[in-house]
Amino acid sequence: MFTGIDEVDWAALRHAYGTAEDVPGLLRGLASPDAAEREVALDGMYGSVHHQGNVYDSTLACVPFLFALASRPEVPDRGAIVELLVSIGAESAGPRARAAVRAGAAAFVPLAADACPGVRRAAAGALVRFLDGPARVLALLRRRIAVERDEQVLLALIEALGLLVRHRPAQAAGAVALLAAQSGPPYAPTARLAALGQLGLGAPERLPGDLVPTAVRLLRERSERRAAGGDRVDTDTLVGRIRRLRPSDEEGSYLLRTLHRALDDRVADRIALLVGQLSSPDPMDRCNAVRMSAGLFRGWRADFTTPVELIGRQLGRGQDQLRDAAVSVLAELFGLAAPAADELHALVTVRPDLWVRTWERGRPSLGGPLKALARSGDPRAVPALSQLLARPVAPAGLGFEIAHLGPAAAPLAPALRHRLGRIDPDSPRAAELAAPLLAALTALKDPVAVPEVLRLLRGAPDGLGAREALVGQAVRALDALGTAARAAAPVLRGLLDTRHAAVAAGALWSAEGEADAVLPVLLRELTLGRSRGARTAAGQLGRLGPAARDALPALHRLAGSGRVGERTAAAEALWRIGGDPEPVLPVFRTAWSENPCTRGAIAGCLAAMGPAGAPLRDLLTAELATARRHTARPGGFGSHDIAQDERLLSDCRQALASQ
Repeated sequence: MFTGIDEVDWAALRHAYGTAEDVPGLLRGLASPDAAEREVALDGMYGSVHHQGNVYDSTLACVPFLFALASRPEVPDRGAIVELLVSIGAESAGPRARAAVRAGAAAFVPLAADACPGVRRAAAGALVRFLDGPARVLALLRRRIAVERDEQVLLALIEALGLLVRHRPAQAAGAVALLAAQSGPPYAPTARLAALGQLGLGAPERLPGDLVPTAVRLLRERSERRAAGGDRVDTDTLVGRIRRLRPSDEEGSYLLRTLHRALDDRVADRIALLVGQLSSPDPMDRCNAVRMSAGLFRGWRADFTTPVELIGRQLGRGQDQLRDAAVSVLAELFGLAAPAADELHALVTVRPDLWVRTWERGRPSLGGPLKALARSGDPRAVPALSQLLARPVAPAGLGFEIAHLGPAAAPLAPALRHRLGRIDPDSPRAAELAAPLLAALTALKDPVAVPEVLRLLRGAPDGLGAREALVGQAVRALDALGTAARAAAPVLRGLLDTRHAAVAAGALWSAEGEADAVLPVLLRELTLGRSRGARTAAGQLGRLGPAARDALPALHRLAGSGRVGERTAAAEALWRIGGDPEPVLPVFRTAWSENPCTRGAIAGCLAAMGPAGAPLRDLLTAELATARRHTARPGGFGSHDIAQDERLLSDCRQALASQ
């Protein structure tokens, strides 16, 4: 296995953490009879030699030895070694790595028929990825499928067929035929579901017309077999406790995820699939469906009332894992969680122990059920939030969630002001503690809060860091309070020559309404060349309306030459100041296509423009007809993306109605 290993100059090779002198020890550790030593060695391979998918010269030097290890039956855990080889040769690793694995790819042929199921499972996809001769690969897969009895290996073979369809067009027809055969009787439900998913990804035209009811039926048959097979024995042992803590069965989650990927923009079918699984008698199936629903809600627009209602029903089923999964999804939905509000309120009422989530380090945070109820805008969250505000230590970020309740949170204003009054402006945590409270009081537009906000603004110590953050937060709060903040005018004037000039000028305008006091400041900020400052200044100038006519030339220049965010803000200001749609609408049209993040501001302005915005009606109607959320993007989503997209849709409808 290790012939020639000492002839390699490992010290001259590198991995993620420097010299590769330790690599021979890791390779030998992979062959150790001790399971713990093997695990440490494998962790070392992924942690340094193949760190985060990267390939180094030491990684390439390991490939022949990994093939030798994988081919020796006496070596334990060879499936993990084959998986490592596949990962090293993956497309993302680069041509040298792929070539190194392809050079030894003939070894995958006997491994695909190995006595160990784990080895066979790992080798199935490797045949497609690295072995030359598509016809030969198809023949090997056909032969293995005909004799394979291990369900996990069979799933890997079916996935390999799907890869063949997508990456080896010359053999696609034969692979599709095999998948179509596997998707029907007499094959087992798991295999049929896997085949349907792969057909959907590579040959959607071969999917049956009754795909959704078929898939739901197969999922339930699979659950019945799993229950009958005793997979979920519940024991009061360490193993049993660990089993209960594990997420829903990974195989079921994979099958459902593949089906959803295959259905893609067929949102109605995806909703029907979720509804079918959320109605399953099996809690694991329901948990898988809840987790899968998050991606659908984040990425697509539709009437989700029925699946949200069904997710709400999982809150009272008495199963912690299912409840926690449902709460996690509902907390991302904001107003869309309203169909589950009754169930959320019931859970908040009977389980006050879930109001707060504690951590080993750091402050406690707001518990999921109460957070989801508050974010949905339901006033029934107020009593529980009031009790939390009365505690000596309130959950971190509580005010941010209270802000979503709007005027319904008015009874909480005295407690919010009280907590704001306890913050020491000199504390290094002042900005962190004040931000959520100021957000809530800003949303409430509570005029009684002015003295406390002003105290923080006056008391913040000089210098960067905490003061800068605290000043910005306090000024924005005063801006929202309008004329009630007149007492803050002298302090705001003192900020007109600082980095907070634009927001301070806006707050001063809100408090006093004197354009002459703020117009020169905003013109200066507009032309200084700072992107964020220019955008903020443009927005504040727009608020002045016709009183800011002296800014029109500078705004015209910015609308024609700035970054997309600056151009959009400048164009909006041009409309609000001059009322002429001609220079504004072309900027909006370009920005709408160039950067979807500008669409919310544009739609809001078009709603204010009324009939003058009619030439962009096509953008609004197209947005409302688009199933994909404008916030959908690769790499995940922020927790507020759904809310942002729903606001855009509301603004589009309002703009169309105003025309």
